[in-house]
Amino acid sequence: QVQLVESGGGLVQAGGSLRLSCTASGRTFSSYAMGWFRQAPGKEREFVAAISRSGVFTYSTDAVKGRFAISRDNAKNTVYLQMNGLKPEDTAVYYCAAYSGVRGVATTRHEYDYWGQGTQVTVSS
Repeated sequence: QVQLVESGGGLVQAGGSLRLSCTASGRTFSSYAMGWFRQAPGKEREFVAAISRSGVFTYSTDAVKGRFAISRDNAKNTVYLQMNGLKPEDTAVYYCAAYSGVRGVATTRHEYDYWGQGTQVTVSS
């Protein structure tokens, strides 16, 4: 069992930056690939970025490439999402998730085993 707790959300003006953190309980954090998803009001939860167990491989959706960066610190049981150049369309609840499957990373929500409670990110224009 893994418990995930996100933090770092908030209200920011367009063009600003935020860094989200997600801290996991337990001693097996490094055995999970991690991902970030987001869900805007009235929309389905969508993939944002993922990172492999070692942190060497990352992947992100085209909408955030060049603006968002995912990273992890296995010694701290934490995964991060650095968000720069924020746009109003980035407004959503952001969730982190843990993946235990055989692939290096996963990009669809049904593949993930554990989820955090989410943190709100609001970007004003």
